Amino acid sequence: MATAETTALAPPGPALPNLFGLQQTPVTRNIVLAVGAAITIAIMVGVWLWSQTPDYKVLFSNFNDRDGGAIVASLQQLNIPYKYSDGGSAILVPGNQVHDVRLKLAAQGLPKGGNVGFELMENQKLGISQFLEQVNFQRALEGELARSIQAVSAVQTARVHLAIPKSQVFIRDQQKPTASVLLNLYPSRVLDQQQVSAIIHLVASSVPELSAKNVTIVDQNGNLLSDPTKQMANNMLDPSQLKYVQEYQQNIIKRIESIISPIVGANNVRAEATADIDFSRTEQAAETYKPNSPPEASAIRSQQTSESYNKGANPSGVPGALSNQPPVPATAPIVASSTANTPSAASNAGLMQKDSTMNFEVDKTIRYTQQPMGGVKRLSVAVVINYKTETDKNGKTTTRPLTDIEKTQITDLTREAMGFNKDRGDTLNVVNSPFASPEKEPIVDLPLWKQPDVLQMAKEIAKYIGVAIVLAYLFFGFLKPMLLKIMGKDKETLEAIEAEKLAQEEAEKEEEEAAVVNLSREAELQNTRHGSSYETNLEMAKQLAKDDPRIVANVVKAWVSNE
Repeated sequence: MATAETTALAPPGPALPNLFGLQQTPVTRNIVLAVGAAITIAIMVGVWLWSQTPDYKVLFSNFNDRDGGAIVASLQQLNIPYKYSDGGSAILVPGNQVHDVRLKLAAQGLPKGGNVGFELMENQKLGISQFLEQVNFQRALEGELARSIQAVSAVQTARVHLAIPKSQVFIRDQQKPTASVLLNLYPSRVLDQQQVSAIIHLVASSVPELSAKNVTIVDQNGNLLSDPTKQMANNMLDPSQLKYVQEYQQNIIKRIESIISPIVGANNVRAEATADIDFSRTEQAAETYKPNSPPEASAIRSQQTSESYNKGANPSGVPGALSNQPPVPATAPIVASSTANTPSAASNAGLMQKDSTMNFEVDKTIRYTQQPMGGVKRLSVAVVINYKTETDKNGKTTTRPLTDIEKTQITDLTREAMGFNKDRGDTLNVVNSPFASPEKEPIVDLPLWKQPDVLQMAKEIAKYIGVAIVLAYLFFGFLKPMLLKIMGKDKETLEAIEAEKLAQEEAEKEEEEAAVVNLSREAELQNTRHGSSYETNLEMAKQLAKDDPRIVANVVKAWVSNE
């Protein structure tokens, strides 16, 4: 009954302002409170979601529009949140999903880099003409070449244009294919002549009948990188020769330090080498004729022999009787010279002529000598060795210079390692000197509040603390009072309920105290009537404590308060 009266007598809550001319009725009041509670909850949810927003990192950047559209479509299919940055030139995804998303997109062949490769041939339509098929093949070949060129570390993007003429029936009418390559290099990166030559041969080897001189390479600034008419000056070395000299010198230094380090220590030897390399190319041709050999030892190159005999020769001789007589039998054979034409004696046998020509080989030596380039003309090496460190029995460390024997041993080892050649004019200088200790850079200890990790952690902690404060303020300052008003439990009602609870507790306390007093009086009367002993009273108290402990506690409390 007291509760009902208290509730009825509770004053009404504070009146809400007249919003938009609405009449202040209980229904209107509850609606306004509900809308305010909904707005407060929405703000709290927004603050919480903002605190849980992941850190976005770059997934891909510097992509073309076609790849960008394909990547966004794939992200939408995978239900992965994304956003743009840098004017739309980069796609961002949550930092904890960057590597996973890249692998998933790579499985789909994204990004393609704007170049269409041989996958274009996989989507051929039925009934396509031969011309379109040839065009698609050329596009695919250009795309594959561009992808291969982009594998070079200094090349960011590449475009390849091939001019492949049609095959002709007659050889004189056939034309050679040509190629043009446009390179977009990374900032502050350049290609040396050797890399340009490698790209030229890569393209030339990929297209039939394409020669290296028909390949043109241009960079993004319009510089012609493949100039076939560009000749290196005679007094200059090309990059490959300079690289060879550097590698040769480094090899000499490495060999010297590797053989001396086990003796003096890893950081106690320094070496430098200077090599004079001869890159001149020498060619020599010599033809030498020796005196003729003896005739019997000479080789016959060619031999020619001819004989002629004239039987019907005209009469000749001194007119007279001797001429009319028959010929006298010959007493000696007729011999013809092998080197001259000799006529025989006039006789009835006729005229015989014999010619012989013999050519002998002439001793000749032809020598063709080509001196290889890259020979070492002179080698100079300088070696510096630190003082030797020794530790005595007491653990004290001292340094001392090398002895003459140790220095001689190290010099001999260095000569063998460098390939010393006195006739070539090589020089070697070994110096034993203490090394200067490097200056230690002062270690600057940043204060704790300036360390990047601490700052990042502090930002995260401050973020969550701020979110917690805002949520607590919204809840206890706005949401809870509105909910209490909606539920009819505003501040005045709560105060009335609290007063009612206090009054009820006081009444229960008074009833318990009265029961305790009555129980005490009843016990005294029983003791007076029956003359009970101390043991009987003690048993009654124990039984009472067992049956109703609260009454016993109140009795003890009353005794203490009376004292």
